[in-house]
Amino acid sequence: MADNSLTPPLPHNTPASPPPPNSTVPSPPPDTTAPSLSIRQAQDLVDGWIRTTGVRYFSELTNMAILTEEVGEVARLMSRLYGDQSFKDSDKGKELSDELADVLWVVLCIANQTGIDLTTALEKNFTKKSIRDATRHQHLTPTSNSSPEASAPPSPTGNPPLPAQ
Repeated sequence: MADNSLTPPLPHNTPASPPPPNSTVPSPPPDTTAPSLSIRQAQDLVDGWIRTTGVRYFSELTNMAILTEEVGEVARLMSRLYGDQSFKDSDKGKELSDELADVLWVVLCIANQTGIDLTTALEKNFTKKSIRDATRHQHLTPTSNSSPEASAPPSPTGNPPLPAQ
């Protein structure tokens, strides 16, 4: 069994003010001059960092807990940026890109320590989804939702309708 622990993700070091809740922030044009980073290169960079700076990987189970924590941080920020929750002082300086990179970091660590080549896994996943979902979403329009709850009238209490049983 390999030495399996992860050094915590890199610290948040780029504070910025988030956009107001429920606002639409235009995306900057893609930077075509920036070098691209393949998934394999990212896995190798993370592995090199862990082995030199981080010393060792955390156990797979610890990394799963860290991944859950990082996804929770993404969810918290998403609920403030695009949902109905308002920002708290502790949310200031958080950037969605940094939180998503933290999630990716831990996913790369888990892949490395379990011997998964994420490029191959992602290619297989695209094939699986392309076959399985070839016509699955064709009836949807950009503004429609096929769930029964989407067509239900609003609840008098303001709560979302309960799913049909």
